[in-house]
Amino acid sequence: MILTEQKRRYFGTDGIRGLVGDGSITPEFVLKLGWAIGRVLAKERHSKVLIGKDTRISGYMFESALQAGLSAAGVDIYLLGPMPTPAIAYLTRTFHAQAGIVISASHNPYHDNGIKFFSGEGTKLPDAIELEIEAMLDQPLTTVDSTLLGKAHRVDDAGGRYIEFCKSTVPLKMDFTGLKFVVDCANGATYHVAPDVFRELGAEVIVMGAEPDGLNINQDCGSTEPQLLQAAVLAHQADLGIALDGDGDRLIMVDHLGELVDGDTLLFIIARSLKLRGKGSAAIVGTQMSNLGLEQALNQHDMILHRSKVGDRYVIEKLRETGGVVGGESSGHIICLDKTTTGDGIIAALQVLCEIRRTGNSLHELQSLVTKYPQTLVNVRIKKMIDLSKDETILSVVRSVEARLGTEGRVLLRPSGTEPVIRVMVEGRDSVLTRNFANEIARVIETSVAGD
Repeated sequence: MILTEQKRRYFGTDGIRGLVGDGSITPEFVLKLGWAIGRVLAKERHSKVLIGKDTRISGYMFESALQAGLSAAGVDIYLLGPMPTPAIAYLTRTFHAQAGIVISASHNPYHDNGIKFFSGEGTKLPDAIELEIEAMLDQPLTTVDSTLLGKAHRVDDAGGRYIEFCKSTVPLKMDFTGLKFVVDCANGATYHVAPDVFRELGAEVIVMGAEPDGLNINQDCGSTEPQLLQAAVLAHQADLGIALDGDGDRLIMVDHLGELVDGDTLLFIIARSLKLRGKGSAAIVGTQMSNLGLEQALNQHDMILHRSKVGDRYVIEKLRETGGVVGGESSGHIICLDKTTTGDGIIAALQVLCEIRRTGNSLHELQSLVTKYPQTLVNVRIKKMIDLSKDETILSVVRSVEARLGTEGRVLLRPSGTEPVIRVMVEGRDSVLTRNFANEIARVIETSVAGD
């Protein structure tokens, strides 16, 4: 399968992101962006927009720039401080705000940053609204009359509000007393909320990655680098480990044997729990990258995996289209629409923990219900973007590999939305064959591009 992406000037699959000081990630651009979002999403007088951020040092700078732009558009600003991305989605709804803005580059290192948005319903912005914001950025920045300038307010109890919301997703008569967890907050936005959520529900909690200094977010910790968490689970003889990313919307877990449990398996555990309890829907949503083993495990339980484009916003769109309740990505974005409106690492973890309590099974026993297929990923760097769907040489090799894999594998070619790279994924039962097939396709792409 070959995917193509709609090209936009600034927005990627999850807002605007890049290296601080380059391109769109500058104070000047972010000021104008704040004004544009104010003009597009908060058109009424006395409109309000919430701003939250993760712990990277550049967040202070961009928070001030956004505040200035929104004020110039006549919008009141509510500053949340460091808060997980899903908390901002929740608080945007409860404050009845017109929009929520998150200053974060998610799982990226500290020298990157980004801006992403939530609507007043706590959902990611649709493509049409993002395009409208991009169009507004072409207009000259104008400032409302001084009597209409927006005012700023700081929300001091944002963390406590979100902690109580997370706990409300667990049944009243259930707690985690007697369980020991290691929780890795990635030195990110969950550092002051995630440990309290699990402690207040009765668990013994050993905390890692909860000393942010502005530079150490996602550094050797969190969902993208869980090696130290794996070691800590074994060293403390914990029941499991919980790894969040810098802005708290990704979750990876570790079982008591130190084995990683990725987003595909976590999605299966949550979906199966809903199915067994007669709740939810048979429609489960993953992405084009979701493992074939997940699809087969769901089929065995009379559930159907629908695949969306990569990006949790597209997972949510497909959930609404199919009437599904849970969806997610291999990377750990898990969406539980019966609980919240966006991917939330803490809430996803709580749903898995509830299933452990209900069944009496360990995380290791639950994750063994999914048999993963080996996947090989190869990034092919190119000098210019090409239309994969019209290159007969590339199409031919893809068809050849798909024929050799038969029903026991998949091929996916996807252009990156942020860099000149073609991502080649081959999945099959044999790891050696998948690697050979992926390299075969990558060589053809390199040769085809070189010949242009």
